[in-house]
Amino acid sequence: MPLHEGWTLRALPGPQVPAGIVGRAVPATVPGCVHTDLLAAGLIPDPFQDDNELALSWIGRTDWVYETTFHHDPDDADRVELVCAGLDTVATLTLNGVELGRTENMHRGYRFDVRSSLRPGGNTLTVLFESAYRYAEGHRDRLGDRPNAYPEPFHFIRKMACNFGWDWGPTLVTAGIWQPIGLHAWSTARLATVRPLVTIDGRDGRVELRVEVERAAAVPVTVHATVAGATGETTLAPGARTAVLTLAVREPALWWPRGYGEPARHPLRVELRGPDGRTLDTWSRRIGFRSVRLDTGPDAHGSAFTLHVNDVPVFVRGVNWIPDDTFPTRITRERLAGRLRQATDANVNLLRVWGGGRYESEDFYDLADEAGLLVQQDFLFACAAYPEEEPFRSEVAAEAAEQVTRLASHPSLVLWTGNNENLWGWRAWGWQQSLAGRTWGRGYYLDLLPRIVGEWDPTRPYWPGSPWSGSEEIHPNDPAHGSTHIWDVWNADDYTKYREYVPRFVAEFGFQAPPAYATLRRALSDQPLAPDSRGMAHHQKAADGERKLRRALDAHLPPPRDFDDWHWLTQLNQARAIALGIEHFRSHRGVCMGTILWQLNDCWPVTSWSAVDGDGRPKPLWYALRRAYADRLLTLQPRDDAVALVAVNDTATGWRAAASVIRSALTGEPKAKTTLDLDVPAYSRVTLTLPAELARPDDPDRELLTADTDDTTDRALWFFAEDRAVRWPSADYEAVVRPAPDGQRVQITARTILRDLTLFPDRLDPGASVDRALVTLLPGESATFTVRSPGALEPAALTTRPVLRCVND
Repeated sequence: MPLHEGWTLRALPGPQVPAGIVGRAVPATVPGCVHTDLLAAGLIPDPFQDDNELALSWIGRTDWVYETTFHHDPDDADRVELVCAGLDTVATLTLNGVELGRTENMHRGYRFDVRSSLRPGGNTLTVLFESAYRYAEGHRDRLGDRPNAYPEPFHFIRKMACNFGWDWGPTLVTAGIWQPIGLHAWSTARLATVRPLVTIDGRDGRVELRVEVERAAAVPVTVHATVAGATGETTLAPGARTAVLTLAVREPALWWPRGYGEPARHPLRVELRGPDGRTLDTWSRRIGFRSVRLDTGPDAHGSAFTLHVNDVPVFVRGVNWIPDDTFPTRITRERLAGRLRQATDANVNLLRVWGGGRYESEDFYDLADEAGLLVQQDFLFACAAYPEEEPFRSEVAAEAAEQVTRLASHPSLVLWTGNNENLWGWRAWGWQQSLAGRTWGRGYYLDLLPRIVGEWDPTRPYWPGSPWSGSEEIHPNDPAHGSTHIWDVWNADDYTKYREYVPRFVAEFGFQAPPAYATLRRALSDQPLAPDSRGMAHHQKAADGERKLRRALDAHLPPPRDFDDWHWLTQLNQARAIALGIEHFRSHRGVCMGTILWQLNDCWPVTSWSAVDGDGRPKPLWYALRRAYADRLLTLQPRDDAVALVAVNDTATGWRAAASVIRSALTGEPKAKTTLDLDVPAYSRVTLTLPAELARPDDPDRELLTADTDDTTDRALWFFAEDRAVRWPSADYEAVVRPAPDGQRVQITARTILRDLTLFPDRLDPGASVDRALVTLLPGESATFTVRSPGALEPAALTTRPVLRCVND
């Protein structure tokens, strides 16, 4: 019986509570949170607009009461329990004035026996949420402060850390019933937990079902299971509470990640039956047969970090994932499906669920399973020294066991990670002195969590942190060992420094840019918009973010003349930085076996490292990512004092093609050329050094290299000078706009070179989008863009600045 209707919300009095809200009850949506309820009631402004966030800090420092009444008709069930899938965070629950219990962990579910507290007819359920700030600051004061990345106490409460703000997110500290809540009546016994440990042995599949039963009667019960034509059952004697049931499946279709095969799934159904054969409880999921292991063995380059699925090494083309909304209950399955489709359309094969957010939802994992997307899930510790004293150690243990159990059925989940950057922080960020011997999380990452994963789901690898070298004797962020994060680029150094790294696996790297223009105009009332206008500055959360954007522009691109130029060029520079990094890392495939871009998505409209902004609009980076993560990549790379053509093949079949490499003037006049035969085995790469006459220009400011194959692989480009130094001709082109069944076709024919030609139709209609971007045309070449919008767009506006842009416009 779901209890999602009839809820009200009210604030308890306090000096911080606005006068118009004290004592006022408003309708509450469950699942939901305080902020969204107050917003729906018209009592607060949109937290994502302008700097409204600053006026709402009182919400996180207030105690809140949720209350509902419901009707109950008693029956003969042995047990009646209140089931809370998620409470955010410090809650006291009472039913008809009787306290049921207290919670203090957003990342766990709870069950309370309510049979003795229920009344026939009307019942009142109350949930009091204590201020998350007061709880966290109380434990901080009791245990002693510990270092973290931001001046907030997020590490003293088991709650979504980024609620307290991050360098891409707002400080909006939530409270509420954020997951389903309801009554569960049952008799005799129920399935408390079901953990399917799925493996493969040769060509056959094996499911070891580990079942826990909660009992209300000491009678024999039977666990019956079916999957892919295999059936089995086992009987638990009176009083027994655990069972192991193994199902063998002959030659099942395997689950494969994207680019390696089909992600086949098979329905698994488990029934709990009473002594009379009656079904007492059921559990069902769709599972995938696949093996996964992480190779971290030593080799000539250090120590590896290579993911193997079904004994095939996988080059990870990944993105980091943060909560897609500051208020998670607004994230629908449809929205997740769209975001994951943006990932797969950009040729992504892995999502890393970052440790400052949440354990992702069933919808998220089901969609990832379906799409063949791999998932790396962090345990929820990020950028801070975490206390290991009680109550935190017990809460972490319970949380981890619950989440490992919950996610065990999902084939997409291939790696558990202990934390984000905390091992690195302890070693290199000056924490040791300020900690003065206090606990900081080591016991979680190197003891408790690996034990829980090993006991509850030994089918998946665990890695103590991101980054982590594999040994406390080696710096945790040593690029030659394990996983690494590269943040000197962006924070201090130019993005060309990516080429100084040949890491084993890059789990974070990124570069900033503002969101789409339509997103800015929806979120900000600044008139006019400027890089440092009030709203723009508030929606830039990174330390010295604007200065870092300007530094990067000054190194590479022409100086912006106005905000339109700044917006276009910073977005372009972000795309250039990441494309350079990924192409470089992929060109060392074999030594480097994966890159995870920071980040795919945003939780609100903000200048950030994302490829898709807070309103779901792709930035130019998304289009660059799609090319850089293509199954087959052609890229020109510096090698010693030469230039090499590198062909990367991440498909299951060999790649044979003829590659034509031409050094030409910007006018299109060829200066030198050669043809190279490519023969690239499956899941491999080949490097071919170019002849000197191609790599040495006569006039570096007026020449470029192009490499094309005789198939559909995207062209590779190499310029001998930075854009700001290139002697660009003024852009000249012919534009033709034609209606099409799905929008408009915009055909651009170049009379001069057009560098990184891009259309921004959202400037004309917020609902408009385009199918491609960052297209470089040589004189005489054409490209066609498909623009989709709610209505036809004005052709003249669609084909001129600021909608149509290129570097040399």
